[in-house]
Amino acid sequence: MGLGNPGPRYANTRHNVGFLVLEELGRRLGVGRPTKRFGGLLAFGELGGRRVALLWPQTFMNEAGRAVSPARGALKVPLERLCVVHDELDLPFGEIRVKFGGGLAGHNGLKSVAVHLGSREFWRLRVGIGRPPTTDPEIVSRYVLSPFSVGRGELAAVVEEAANRLQTLVEEDERQP
Repeated sequence: MGLGNPGPRYANTRHNVGFLVLEELGRRLGVGRPTKRFGGLLAFGELGGRRVALLWPQTFMNEAGRAVSPARGALKVPLERLCVVHDELDLPFGEIRVKFGGGLAGHNGLKSVAVHLGSREFWRLRVGIGRPPTTDPEIVSRYVLSPFSVGRGELAAVVEEAANRLQTLVEEDERQP
C-alpha cells in the first residue's frame, strides 16, 4: 500500500512518493489498470510466486486508514504481511529504510492507518524526502505538498531503489518481525 493524495494536483509531490513507488512496482509486475475498490485503486500482481495486492488510497493522506482497513479485511491480509510505503521527513532525500511497527513519527497518514487497523504492527518502507530547515507546521505542510526539487533522473533512481526494496521484502520473505 502506498500513501499519497489523490488527483493530478498532488501527483508529483513529496507526500506522494508512496504512490510513485507502487506505480513503479505495478509497472514491473504488469498489473494493468487498477480498479476502484475499498476507497482506493486496487491492482493485483504476482511476485516471487505470491499474489500481491497494490492499493493506492483515494482518500486524502490523513484518512488513508479508511481505505487500508477494509481492503486488508476483505483480502484477509495478516498485519505482518502489510507494508505501507510512505514519505519520511526524518530521513535525507533518497535514503530508504524498512521498519516493522513502532512509532509513527508524527506522520498523519500512518496515524490514520494505525487507528483504523487498531495496531501499529505493520511494515513500513520509509522513503526519505528530507526536511525543511524549520518545524513550523505551515512551512512543513507546504514542503511535503510541493514537487521534488531534484531532477527527474534523481527522483526516478530513488523510486526505482524503493521499488527494489519492496520487491525484495516480498520475494525473500524478509518480513519476519
